[in-house]
Amino acid sequence: MFLRVKRRFKDGKEHRYWSVVENRRTAGGRTVQRQVLYLGEINDSQQAAWCKSIKVLDADASSQGRQMVLFSDDRPAPELACEVVQVRLSELSLHHPRQWGGCWLALNLWDPLELDTFWAEKLKPSRKGTRWLKVLKVLVCQRLLAPGSEWRLHRQWFGQTALAELLGEDFAVAQKDTLYRCLDRLLAHKQALFSFLTGRWESLFGARFDVLLYDLTSTYFECAPPEEGKRQFGYSRDKRFDCVQVVIALIVIPEGFPLAYEVMPGNTSDKTTLKDFLESIERQYGKANRTWVMDRGIPTEETLQTMRQSDPPIHYLVGTPKGRLTRLERAFLTRPWNEVRESVQVKLVERDGELYVLARSEGRVDKERAMRRRRLKRLWRRLKELQQQALSR
Repeated sequence: MFLRVKRRFKDGKEHRYWSVVENRRTAGGRTVQRQVLYLGEINDSQQAAWCKSIKVLDADASSQGRQMVLFSDDRPAPELACEVVQVRLSELSLHHPRQWGGCWLALNLWDPLELDTFWAEKLKPSRKGTRWLKVLKVLVCQRLLAPGSEWRLHRQWFGQTALAELLGEDFAVAQKDTLYRCLDRLLAHKQALFSFLTGRWESLFGARFDVLLYDLTSTYFECAPPEEGKRQFGYSRDKRFDCVQVVIALIVIPEGFPLAYEVMPGNTSDKTTLKDFLESIERQYGKANRTWVMDRGIPTEETLQTMRQSDPPIHYLVGTPKGRLTRLERAFLTRPWNEVRESVQVKLVERDGELYVLARSEGRVDKERAMRRRRLKRLWRRLKELQQQALSR
């Protein structure tokens, strides 16, 4: 192990950030570095203390190893040429276990999807010996078992799992630069991958793609605004209008399988995204009788008119603007309630080629009443606190 420093100049001043790093030997005789501990900015005395500690640890680690054999203390140990140590099994405890079952299950779920067949020609090993397919499996397992950043996978998660033994690889597949480069290689095959997965989901699960759920979200970055790129200021669903962000659009089917996604600039308006996705889905999967389900803020009247006039027509289920519901209020009052399932009732009104559905759910009513009760209790507690305050004027 040794200390590694990274220098950064900010506002004309040099900042030094220190880390404890160790070298690891990988296949082919190569050596990779793994960060053991991030120290941040430390002074000279702290740096000297850490250097002294590392020397002590390295001295222990580099000392001559000895071969020992462990036997239980409830039976006599045989005479062997090496050192024999008897242990008390009742006093043994487990420390720093590694996850094996979840990793084994994730790799076994990979095979029925036949992803090796799809990626074999697209992710060939590099000339330096990097097996990109194994790196991809590590990334997929982490997303399935413990979603997090590539940095966390490199620094912490990979060492807590048995993926190295299950894949027959070493720490080289979890280098942070290797993980990022693998993601760059995947992006070029995004459309082909979704087409391949669509066929596998249809074969394995009988999935149908006539109902599509479409929605958008955003994620922000706590960094300085870039001069160009997708990170832009925009409407923040996280209430972080002081941070740049990107908008993420996702299409899934009712069974939960994703059909397409897109990362767009942070200042993208929701109502401008649907038209491009309609064209993208038809271009990739062909025309079909599909029904799109989305929020009222996503489509515009122009887009809905285009969907109705397409051949074949594209059906949709979207929230009605509140102003239009006011105009339909009298028509709904004269219609009877129809029970579609337990605790859910609907009223139907047809106007100008559109079918309007007014739904009433007892579960939703109970939920909203509970939300109002919680808010009322908070206000009541605050009023009692105000009554106990001594006002100065």
